[in-house]
Amino acid sequence: MARIASKSFWYKYQQRYSASKSLLCVGLDPEFSKLPECVKTADNPIWEFNRQIIEATSDYACAYKPNLAFYLADGVRGLEALYSTVNHIPEEIPIILDCKVGDIGSTMSAYVSAFFDSLRVDAITLNPLMGSDVLQPLLKLDVSFAFALCLTSNPSAADFLKNSGMAEDIAAWMQDYPAEKLGAVVGATQSSDLKKMRNLLPGRILLIPGVGAQGGDLEAVLQDAVDTSETPNILINSSRGIIFADSSKDFALAAAREAKKLTQM
Repeated sequence: MARIASKSFWYKYQQRYSASKSLLCVGLDPEFSKLPECVKTADNPIWEFNRQIIEATSDYACAYKPNLAFYLADGVRGLEALYSTVNHIPEEIPIILDCKVGDIGSTMSAYVSAFFDSLRVDAITLNPLMGSDVLQPLLKLDVSFAFALCLTSNPSAADFLKNSGMAEDIAAWMQDYPAEKLGAVVGATQSSDLKKMRNLLPGRILLIPGVGAQGGDLEAVLQDAVDTSETPNILINSSRGIIFADSSKDFALAAAREAKKLTQM
């Protein structure tokens, strides 16, 4: 049964946080070479892996974030796994497709149609460097949301984003668009900038990757990136630290333990 995108990401995030008190976004990044041997004999290994991860972690997840690249890498079977994964996630838990697209005109319209109309995710990640044209197709949809890359967690983010003032420029550009439609990606590894970015982006949801395997400081995130105590407006993403916590047949139980830990801080 296809997932029904009848409510906005903004609404679903607020409702899910209110119900679960979790800020955890579980990254579904099923790098094939790292999958446990016990799922590699399945007809669709990525789907079998994700199915077990979702069923083990859904009590702790405020959102899920599949990364498109790992599904494309497995060809048609990988895309089938992605569709099955999206449809298997409980309707009340919002889904962010990590695709980092950013184009103009009919190309961006095609991305938006593929991800929101066909796949039926609730949000995407977006590269804003081609300007406001990137957002226009997305803004035409009633239930669409994007996280613009603002200050990423990778070490070479400093090449352009950290020291040039570009992150501040992107934050200022975002003010022309409603918080209910546009949030920002702000990496946890850029801990010295978390408070500054939150001050530049009040009222917006921040997607914060880099906690866990990349070494981001969870306590710093909770101290500096939270909007208000009533409405934190953050999602703390952990991917490898959860889904690859164990490579045995008990991998899903290990994922649940790690997910639970991140909801108890």
